[in-house]
Amino acid sequence: MSGFRNNGVMHLLYIYRFRFHAFYSTAAADSHTKHLVETLVNSLGFSTEEAISTSVKVSRLRPRKYKPLLVFNFFEKSGLDKTHIKKLVSSVPALMLCDVNKHLKPKIEVLQELGFSVSDLVQIISNSGKFFTTRVDCYTRPNVDYLRKLLGNDDSVVKIIKRNHMVLAYALHEVMPPNISFLQNIGLSCVDIEKLMFWNPVLLVQKTEWLENVVSRVEKKYHISRGCPMFLYGIYALASLKESTLEKKFGIFRSFGWSDSDIFTLVQKHPACFSKSEDKLKNALSFFMKELGYESNYLVSHPTFFTYSLEKRIMLRHNILKLVSQKKLTNCSRSLYTVVLWSELKFLESYVLPFKDEMPEVYDLYVKCRS
Repeated sequence: MSGFRNNGVMHLLYIYRFRFHAFYSTAAADSHTKHLVETLVNSLGFSTEEAISTSVKVSRLRPRKYKPLLVFNFFEKSGLDKTHIKKLVSSVPALMLCDVNKHLKPKIEVLQELGFSVSDLVQIISNSGKFFTTRVDCYTRPNVDYLRKLLGNDDSVVKIIKRNHMVLAYALHEVMPPNISFLQNIGLSCVDIEKLMFWNPVLLVQKTEWLENVVSRVEKKYHISRGCPMFLYGIYALASLKESTLEKKFGIFRSFGWSDSDIFTLVQKHPACFSKSEDKLKNALSFFMKELGYESNYLVSHPTFFTYSLEKRIMLRHNILKLVSQKKLTNCSRSLYTVVLWSELKFLESYVLPFKDEMPEVYDLYVKCRS
């Protein structure tokens, strides 16, 4: 009986200690959470609800190591304003636990060495909190060194990182070589592979089996051969599109009266057309076919139409051409397709600046749409 009583007493003591420890821990965590909420509200302009939502995500992670003001000050000195910092902290609350000198500063220094401007740094930092969750000695520095060796110059490295800064979150020296070898084995030149990297760097950090499957789809399903100029575009476009997504986009074309044969031909002629969102494809088809009266066979033979911005290039140039034609300010009659292909400078010098005084509305329209 005495043993049973002793065990019962010990059990009660254990429960009491556990509850006391849990109460103390909860109280401490609540205190830190309250302080963090106040800091977020006062320093970054969080609403109380936003601050609570952000704080609870880190409230039980090493609460005594919170030094959020040091983190905020570091980002501010790096060029971020409060809006950027708020966005960053909301996205990755754990950044508030980071040691500035150990985790944050070294990564910024790597990018500064490459020649990134303050505005570039702001864009990378504010859009990718996960960039700071990887170790500089394991990922950031080795990745930059690998890209330098691969591409041969810092300008290209900067271009790659600007395109998709998450490329720095992978062990590039491990994941890229097998993919580069595969692409070389199927006939892509170094220039082609660099183009793919510039278009979408993350393509080359996927598993090689995944990349092989993409190439198989390009060749076997859509019959875009390796020697075709569109082969590279096929890899780029289909790598980012699931078959289910493609089928939805095909359905949009069918709703405008396109045959499967026309759709298939468009894929072969310019697969990048299907990189546009569903809404953009609907708007483009509506403008081309309903407003301009183009038939599907004409659009199939002029696939580049779908690769340009509808509002800032195609519709803008169409409207300016129409205004100039109505006023009979030029004797030259050019198709919209021809003018759409022109560089911005050539169009400006041919159809905007010459008529600035006679038709200021043309210039105003151009400036408004391009701004």
